Amino acid sequence: MSSIRVLVVEDDPVAADAHAEYVRRLDGFEVAGVARSGAELASLLRLADAPGERREAVADLILLDMNLPDAHGLDIIRRVRGLGLPVDIIAITAVRDLHVVRSAISSGIVQYLIKPFTYSSFAEKLTAYQDFRRTLVEQASATTQAEVDQAFASLRPVTASSLPKGLSAETLSAVSRLLKNQVAPTSAVEVSEALSMSRVTARRYLEHLADQRSVRRTPRYGTRGRPEYEYSWARESRQD
Repeated sequence: MSSIRVLVVEDDPVAADAHAEYVRRLDGFEVAGVARSGAELASLLRLADAPGERREAVADLILLDMNLPDAHGLDIIRRVRGLGLPVDIIAITAVRDLHVVRSAISSGIVQYLIKPFTYSSFAEKLTAYQDFRRTLVEQASATTQAEVDQAFASLRPVTASSLPKGLSAETLSAVSRLLKNQVAPTSAVEVSEALSMSRVTARRYLEHLADQRSVRRTPRYGTRGRPEYEYSWARESRQD
């Protein structure tokens, strides 16, 4: 999967630099540019071009501050969507007004992150978007119901409160990403070695994912002693 190109749109210089640095710290992302105003973003995206004129994509994702000195985030989102630009948007803002939140969601943003926030919250949102893109956006022209469901579920990662006692959302995400990237089924031993955790811990996470039907659990034949299971991410076969 190629790196996700990110445009940071933020008028505060300190916040803009911080968000760009956060992006650089995440594997699979790169900073495509920084805009300090709606005008700068319009120039980068060529929003002033005539409708229907072909545009070269300069970014895959925009991190959009909703309160810019010369434009409101909602107007920018509508303009981008109206021109059919192939870019996703995550709103990053201190705005908590319910009307703005609902309008942003109805306009097609994929995440809404309220300031102030920690790096871990930022990383969680972008990692969820990365999983969404891997599951659906970069698939072939056709998809299945399971893949659509999984794509939307990835934008709403599990929280610690929704997990069984002793399991963490961060570790569960790491196990999930590992399985998604595996071509062949993987055992608890192999997961434990790859993620530097005990076999018992790895099995607990794998069994939880199996119970949630996120992964398939099948016996691994040909091993001696106690029966061993192997796990693979649940992907429905495509229909012709």
